[in-house]
Amino acid sequence: MKKHILIVLYIHVFGFFSAQVSDTITISRKEAEAVFLANNLDLIAQKLEISQAEARTVQAKFWPNPTLSISEVNLWKTYDIEAQPALIGNWGKSSQVAVEIEQVIQTAGKRRKNIELAKIDVDGEQYELQEVLRELKKILRNTVTEILYNQEQQKIYQGQIASIEKLTKSYNNQLSLGNISKAEYVRLKAQEIEFKKKLISLHQEIQEQQMELKALLILPAKKYIVISDPFTMPEKDLSELEVDQWTEKAKENRPDILMAKNQEKYAQKNLELQNAMKTPDVTVSMNYDRGGNIMKDFVGVGVAVDLPIFDRNKGNIQEAKLEIEKTKIETRKNMLKSENEISSVFKNYIKTKEISHDIDDAYESTLDGLLISHEKNFRLRNIGMLEYMDFLDTYIGNKMIILDTKKELNQYYENLQYVVGQDL
Repeated sequence: MKKHILIVLYIHVFGFFSAQVSDTITISRKEAEAVFLANNLDLIAQKLEISQAEARTVQAKFWPNPTLSISEVNLWKTYDIEAQPALIGNWGKSSQVAVEIEQVIQTAGKRRKNIELAKIDVDGEQYELQEVLRELKKILRNTVTEILYNQEQQKIYQGQIASIEKLTKSYNNQLSLGNISKAEYVRLKAQEIEFKKKLISLHQEIQEQQMELKALLILPAKKYIVISDPFTMPEKDLSELEVDQWTEKAKENRPDILMAKNQEKYAQKNLELQNAMKTPDVTVSMNYDRGGNIMKDFVGVGVAVDLPIFDRNKGNIQEAKLEIEKTKIETRKNMLKSENEISSVFKNYIKTKEISHDIDDAYESTLDGLLISHEKNFRLRNIGMLEYMDFLDTYIGNKMIILDTKKELNQYYENLQYVVGQDL
């Protein structure tokens, strides 16, 4: 039964890698971002929305089309009428026709105000693109961090599996010779299986992260991505003195705040338009009437205008005023949100940074050296199984603490850039 379990583990763990060698893509953080900016479909779709808004601006510049009306045309012969000259060939001597052309002229600057609203809408779509980019960059960078984190875990467990397999093989030989107890062999074998099970679990996590990253980079499902960067802590030092500066930057750069401010401008301009709507538009017309008046060929002009007696657009004006108040509240809310987010994320970053000060390259190197020493002494039977296993647990635990600290620092640093609204 144990042999069957081990065979399954080998198939999953090592077959997983061999199946992907030909489809592996090795890429750095910087290269991943370049591919993301060029290929991401969400960004491309949002850019098309900007183009659509620009097209609406072009459309808003056009005057309404004139209206041409042809009426009073009799399709049958009419008797007892005054003689009239033919219109086309011999046709038209007994026919009547009226032609009218009308043009609506917008008053109170309605056309100009609609153009300005369309331009504000273009700005809004551009801020929306920035917001989509901000959200997706955060997801991309954190996904890359997660992959790097799990790649490092893989190295740890693969190294331990390679080492413990040698020990297990040696102990199996010693068990056959009767030099050790079966309990010692089983304990070592159990640890080997536990490491392999953890490695399989890591593969499952990586597959989810791979799926997320390939969706962002628009890569085929069969590809397997390896991040080439070393897994390090953020190099830039951040100071609490910069928090106020970041808060001001956020008010100027965060897309959600810019979108809220843009909505304020839109609401204000819409109020101007609704006030202008109180003034009725004017329709001017020119008409020609053949055979329907005391004149054989009558040409006249006319003007039409609505009388603003009942509808003075009061409801829409009141709604526009309330919309201005609402957008001001939304802007204020987003500003307060940004202040709280910057303060909270920075505090988490600093607390994690304090832990990282106790971790340096010398400490990690010392840890690796002690593991080699314990493995050697265990093979030479200078230390017992219990002492070796205790140190192995300590080693794995400390390695995970180091990796967790690096991951959290990278994530908090990226979250800080996200809440500030620009790269620091």
